[in-house]
Amino acid sequence: MLELYGTIAEESWFDDDITPKMFRDELFSGTGNITVWINSPGGDCVAASQIYAMLMDYKGSVTVKVDGIAASAASVIAMAGNRVLMAPTALLMIHNPMTLAYGNHEDMQKAIEMLDEVKESIINAYEIKTGLSRAKLSHLMDAETWMDANKAVELGFADDVLTRSAVPEPAAEAVLFSRKAVNAALVNKLTAKYHTPAQEAAIPAPADTGRSVDDILQRLDTISKFI
Repeated sequence: MLELYGTIAEESWFDDDITPKMFRDELFSGTGNITVWINSPGGDCVAASQIYAMLMDYKGSVTVKVDGIAASAASVIAMAGNRVLMAPTALLMIHNPMTLAYGNHEDMQKAIEMLDEVKESIINAYEIKTGLSRAKLSHLMDAETWMDANKAVELGFADDVLTRSAVPEPAAEAVLFSRKAVNAALVNKLTAKYHTPAQEAAIPAPADTGRSVDDILQRLDTISKFI
């Protein structure tokens, strides 16, 4: 199991940054099928592209589980999963790439062209996973689209919503205690005991009270009416 929790960056500046090198070291520390848990606001799109490529090239099966948010560049990484599952409370967000630029008109134009190419590269990942048209994906990115788990499944960004695994438990007898029911059960047992003719003959009246069996039964009948 791998955890991608934090900002995606080329170099780690803070404790919660995830870099391609850090991710590579964890990814290839073992073999077999893996699960990648994601909760990230995104970050550097080039670093995200590297992590995406690692997962796409990984020999085992990759299951991605989004338990918080997979936004921006993190949504690109999520697309590398053979299966993408989202918690019912999770979010996925896609938008156009952004950059900082300064200079003259030509510098600004180059920055725009660069962003256009970056957007096309991001669309490649979304298109492979969702099967949506490039025009549709472009419009979703233009609008900065936020998706809950159900919407992400509907659009193809996720395969299913995380649910609790159904684990069968041993059947247990249901027990509900009621004072009235317990008292009634006791009276019924006593009544049944003294109503048996053979037992009536065998059980003498209590010596200290002088009460007969009929008297005891009458009293039990009276008690049963008030419990």
